[in-house]
Amino acid sequence: MSKGWNRTLLEALAFLLSVVVFWVPFYFVIINSFKDRTESSLLNIDWPSRFHILENYKEVLAAQDYMMVRAFFNSTVITLLSIAVLVVVCAMTGYVLQRRTDRWSGPIHFLVMAGLMIPPAVVPTIWVLDSIRLFKTMTGIVLVEVALGISFAVILYKSFMATIPRKIDEAAVVDGCGSYRMFFQMVFPLLMPVTSTVVVLSSVGIYNDFVNPLYFFPGAKNATIQLTLYNFTSMYNTSWNLLFADIMLISLPPLVLFIFFNKKIVAGMTAGAVKG
Repeated sequence: MSKGWNRTLLEALAFLLSVVVFWVPFYFVIINSFKDRTESSLLNIDWPSRFHILENYKEVLAAQDYMMVRAFFNSTVITLLSIAVLVVVCAMTGYVLQRRTDRWSGPIHFLVMAGLMIPPAVVPTIWVLDSIRLFKTMTGIVLVEVALGISFAVILYKSFMATIPRKIDEAAVVDGCGSYRMFFQMVFPLLMPVTSTVVVLSSVGIYNDFVNPLYFFPGAKNATIQLTLYNFTSMYNTSWNLLFADIMLISLPPLVLFIFFNKKIVAGMTAGAVKG
């Protein structure tokens, strides 16, 4: 009986902690995005005297000649292109690193691990991108996002690849499959659990990235979704109601992604960790 009460108490405490840490701030953002400028400047969780939902969200979308719409387009294109390159490159790299064991495997694995520890250098990266004429271009920012996410994705793919028997590779070779055909037709479909994990986690990270587009993809026409927050805040004046409305619009796509794919994220990460 005491164990049951202890478990119930822990679950209740965990629920209360989640409410305090997650739901109260979320409610704070939502309710202030419905207020007018004066009431939202009080920064409290009181109910608004009058709702300004349509006015606030329409003003956010129309601000700076519809910068929000351009930013949504830019962020979506950057995210989709980065994820496509990341999945293909990292899946192939993880496959090779797991299947091959020679004198180069150790140094290559060390370089992959080093990518998780060594921070990116902004000025040298800008110099390299500018020297190859990719600075302020969509291609340049996609390559930066891929380079920053490649280590984590390769480790996940390499760990999960250990769950796939080598007999599949041998059977494909006996049937006359080439290397690329064997990987994309037989091995890659088996990587769907970890691919779902990489897609969701990397999509949220790239979509919410603030620093890299600010440094490597500057310009009003190149604005991404996170940079639109600058439209409503300044040194001397901040429109809190519009800022919170902007935050809500930014948060919706990752929130929907997590709601529908949270089980796949856990499944992909645990399968690679436990069986690898």
